[in-house]
Amino acid sequence: MAVASEVSGAIAGASAVHHIGVSVASIDGALAFWESFLGVRARWRTTLDRPYLAAVVGIPGVSIKAAFVDLPGGVVLELLDYQTPEKQANPEATPNPGNVHLCLAVADAERAWRRAVDCGARPVSPGGPIEIDGGPNAGARTAYLRIHDGVTLELFQRPPA
Repeated sequence: MAVASEVSGAIAGASAVHHIGVSVASIDGALAFWESFLGVRARWRTTLDRPYLAAVVGIPGVSIKAAFVDLPGGVVLELLDYQTPEKQANPEATPNPGNVHLCLAVADAERAWRRAVDCGARPVSPGGPIEIDGGPNAGARTAYLRIHDGVTLELFQRPPA
């Protein structure tokens, strides 16, 4: 068993989150949400088809339409539209193994929630953000929404100081 380090990720040699990759059904559909919601254009759009990529992802001859979107805080969201006929949508239910959600810290959960809904997100809880009633985040407000491809977006407003 590894000994805990005082620096998160030090044992693994990790220093930061480089990017978060999300496979999507349509690069244009995913960008329609993210560019509208964040109010920024994708930093970069391209088709990834270099030979190394097939070895990395394990799909011979793969071609992927990709876009990079700058998230608040300096992390990059990498949207990946694999150009393969056999891709299938995953079930969107949160408890399914492999389900991942992306959480954005927001100043006003209600305002961010309304903007996300206006941009096409489907609320998991239709009443809007919920106040956390216990634990280390007591007083915070949070909400889950489903965006493109069943991806879950969480909005998190820190508790009052």
